[in-house]
Amino acid sequence: MSLNTYLNFHDNCREAFEFYRSVFGGEFISLETFRNGPPGMDIPEDEKDRIMHASLPIGSSVLMGSDLCSAFGPPPVFGNNFYISFNSDTKDEADDRFAKLSEGGEVEMDMQDMFWGSYFGALKDKFGIKWQVSYTPPQE
Repeated sequence: MSLNTYLNFHDNCREAFEFYRSVFGGEFISLETFRNGPPGMDIPEDEKDRIMHASLPIGSSVLMGSDLCSAFGPPPVFGNNFYISFNSDTKDEADDRFAKLSEGGEVEMDMQDMFWGSYFGALKDKFGIKWQVSYTPPQE
């Protein structure tokens, strides 16, 4: 299991992650645009080159981020534009942690299988902290 930070940007995720890479070094694990997303995402054409997912390893952690598109709601509010990302060792553990964290809070996205291969959900806990919970099965 691990905890990582996930940052949300309006339209400058690529610029921010290039900056972080210049500071910490290393290579991106992922730097994908919405243009590379699955069909049916309903992203406006002028937003398709925004970053859908970026991940940069820093030591034993991974800094992750994305741009938020208008199809997903209003732009991020700075100070509330991040998630703590909990990566579980099992699907049952992911469900358990998600249920406990969401008690008294607000579920943003129920736990579900996602197109990138993970089981994933998002919530805001009763203290206003935003969490992403995921389980990625081992590659065979």
